[in-house]
Amino acid sequence: MDTPSPFLIGMVRGINRFTDLTGRIVSWFVLAIVIITFVVVVMRYIFNIGSVFLQESITYFHNYVIMLGAAYALLKGAHVRVDIFYRPSSARKKAWVDLLGFLILMLPTCGFIFYISWEYVLFSWQMLEGSQEAGGIDARYIFKTSILLMPALMILQGLAETLKCILVLSGYESAVAALDEHVEEHGL
Repeated sequence: MDTPSPFLIGMVRGINRFTDLTGRIVSWFVLAIVIITFVVVVMRYIFNIGSVFLQESITYFHNYVIMLGAAYALLKGAHVRVDIFYRPSSARKKAWVDLLGFLILMLPTCGFIFYISWEYVLFSWQMLEGSQEAGGIDARYIFKTSILLMPALMILQGLAETLKCILVLSGYESAVAALDEHVEEHGL
């Protein structure tokens, strides 16, 4: 059997690298949450000082971890599946389940989220929406932008996963295994 398209392999690798980079950057936000929470607690209970800005920053970072980390979870295979049926299946059956799941469930859901959120986020940017609290972060529009970034990143990584399914269904299971092994070995 001939080799799979270098373009397809390169596209999957490129998307995987981008998603991995995004996930690694966002993972540092967890450390920021821990540190800022510690600082807020110390300021509050030892020095009796409050900071709305710091408290809101915890919410911002938490939002980014969840919304921008979803595609990274997809890359790493950390999304929920019914493993009792999925795990013992052959690679072709798994590829069909993943392909149909992306096309029937994930793509429409992410597209819908993006579509219904567009005007909401755009309006926030138009008015440069800020915090509702005095001393808070005056960049709520950046916070809300994650509502658009999450489905966009999920669709992008879903495309890579779909291409992998197509490669498996086309008989290039070893090429996909090499891609997945590369993700495991190099963290991407």
